[in-house]
Amino acid sequence: MKTITTTHDLTEFCNRAGHCAYVTVDTEFLRERTYYSKLCLIQLALPGRSNDDAVLVDPLAEGLSLAPLYDLFRNEAVVKVFHAARQDLEIFYVDAKVIPAPLFDTQVAAMVCGFGDQVGYETLVRKIAKQSLDKSSRFTDWSRRPLSDAQKTYALADVTHLRQIYEYLSAKLEKTGRSHWMAEELATLTTPDTYVIDPAHAWERVKTRSSSPRLLAIVRALAEFRESYAQTRDIPRSRVFKDDALIELASTKPKTFDDLQKSRLLLREARKGEIANGILKAVKYAIELPQENLPKVPDEKDMRAVNQALADLLRVLLKAKTENNGVAAKLIASSAELDALASGERDVPTLRGWRYEVFGQDALRLCNGEIGLVAKGKSVKTFDIP
Repeated sequence: MKTITTTHDLTEFCNRAGHCAYVTVDTEFLRERTYYSKLCLIQLALPGRSNDDAVLVDPLAEGLSLAPLYDLFRNEAVVKVFHAARQDLEIFYVDAKVIPAPLFDTQVAAMVCGFGDQVGYETLVRKIAKQSLDKSSRFTDWSRRPLSDAQKTYALADVTHLRQIYEYLSAKLEKTGRSHWMAEELATLTTPDTYVIDPAHAWERVKTRSSSPRLLAIVRALAEFRESYAQTRDIPRSRVFKDDALIELASTKPKTFDDLQKSRLLLREARKGEIANGILKAVKYAIELPQENLPKVPDEKDMRAVNQALADLLRVLLKAKTENNGVAAKLIASSAELDALASGERDVPTLRGWRYEVFGQDALRLCNGEIGLVAKGKSVKTFDIP
């Protein structure tokens, strides 16, 4: 198994790949001690069944430039095949502002083809390639050198079997006429905004039970400070302070360093220095914020507005549609979307694109009382209501 450690060798391989229909790609990385993923290894394979056409690229090798690989990623004539691509794409976008195109994600394709929700690579290898994987090297430290033979074998398997999986799923999408479904699903993955984390919106990921605009303003300010601090220093946000400490700070509203010492959840390092200063400034800023600049709390739909019986019927309809079409239910509609439909909401993803064709159209007709459901044996059918 070949490991590429020079720009010259990488250029040669990428030139070969530029004449192929596709190339399979995977990465190994670490993120436990950094904000951004640390790229430790890249695996690439060309069409065929031979491992001679699969290589490892060592991005930690001195003097190696990934420019030839990024040129390949921009080559529209070559499909770049990943499995569960999001984290891999984030690495490449953060490093070089490049998103491989055209892109094929076998996890997404498998969901479209009825293999279940977020199906794992190991499952596809077993079901499609009829092989098994040795996962013993899965949690090893990929930044340490030299890599063992076991690590290299494990890493290569992530792209060699991927060739057969891609060819199978690609053919199935063509046969079933679902290639446009796949294109819709990849739109988010290929949008640069997906990989840009704006500190101003970091608070939206913090779970809090409070709907107080003032408390949410403090949460927003603290989360923005934490995100900016973590990004600038490339450390995990949990190393600044964790979510539970953030909620505690928003509730106690510390004004002085002494107040910070009373916190039960704040890390010792956060009670002094730059982090402590940042916390106090964020809290002060949010407390003094004019009323009109506080976060607008979205109007929560009264759960009594959800027609629960209708929501249950929509779940039955969804199950029937997924079984009939062989597609993962999670890909069509979430439980929250079904409840939204049952409460009268119509601006939901399941009423757009291919989802509307498969489920949304009949879901609307069910909501409007135009169709009903009837059980026939082990299946559920729809019928028109006069």
